[in-house]
Amino acid sequence: MDIQEYFARISYRGSYDKLDLATLTDIFQHHIRAVPFENLSIHCGEGIELDLEVTYNKIVRKKRGGWCMENNYILSWVLKTLGYDVTLLGSRVYVPEYGAYADEMDHLLLKVMLDDKPYIVDGGFGMVYQIWEPMELIAGKDQLQTPGVFRFLEENGVWYLEKVKRKQWVVNHSDSTSHKEEKEVCRRIYLFTLQPRDIEEFRACNTRLQTEPNSLFMTKSFCSLQTPDGVRALVGWKLTEMKYNYKDNMDLMEVRNLADDEIENTLKEKFNITLDKKLVPVNRSRLCMF
Repeated sequence: MDIQEYFARISYRGSYDKLDLATLTDIFQHHIRAVPFENLSIHCGEGIELDLEVTYNKIVRKKRGGWCMENNYILSWVLKTLGYDVTLLGSRVYVPEYGAYADEMDHLLLKVMLDDKPYIVDGGFGMVYQIWEPMELIAGKDQLQTPGVFRFLEENGVWYLEKVKRKQWVVNHSDSTSHKEEKEVCRRIYLFTLQPRDIEEFRACNTRLQTEPNSLFMTKSFCSLQTPDGVRALVGWKLTEMKYNYKDNMDLMEVRNLADDEIENTLKEKFNITLDKKLVPVNRSRLCMF
């Protein structure tokens, strides 16, 4: 594994000799705009291994993406290699479908210390809830980023991440009956504690999410990638492209349903992904990811 090879993968040509917030943010943004958040391996008949060298080969050399335990694991290696103080944390994701947080730890994120301040770095959430900048770990402070306003709340040592929602203007409503404007003002994202975690603690979770029939990762095939001004995502056969804050605190959304024979080219052209095996798209869950 070579840091220069990783930088080439994410097209990062900046300096990295200073361990500061600007450098961390720059590397992070290059990563989320080059490496998709995706679970396509599951729907190609492949397993997802929780092994750093396997993940490196997949993301860097095969130019694939991954889910949180791949994206944030390799980001932890990158940042530690550069000299950052990095701690693995575990969280439980909020599931709007059930109105509750997951019962067990199901998400990996990172805490990075800079100038004695803790920041949360999470390059593995994807869709419209992907943060674009490291977030200072401070309770009750609105942190405005291009995707919207994010904030942490804290109660008895438990931290909660949420995002203030913008209105969405869907260009082609006829293709988007599921994208009805939701009444909620804020979307809960996940809760976590600051208990340091070891990667071994995520092995059961890594297995569970790709084997349990009701797991979101089993009921939906998806691939999302952040763009300079928004996000694009392929969920099942549905391709969604969003431009953030298009006008009047409103995001512009375009949705199109693809035919089977369009999937392969769309992955290549929109996400720079070429799969080794044939993808079988799936979208059985009612959960809207936007």
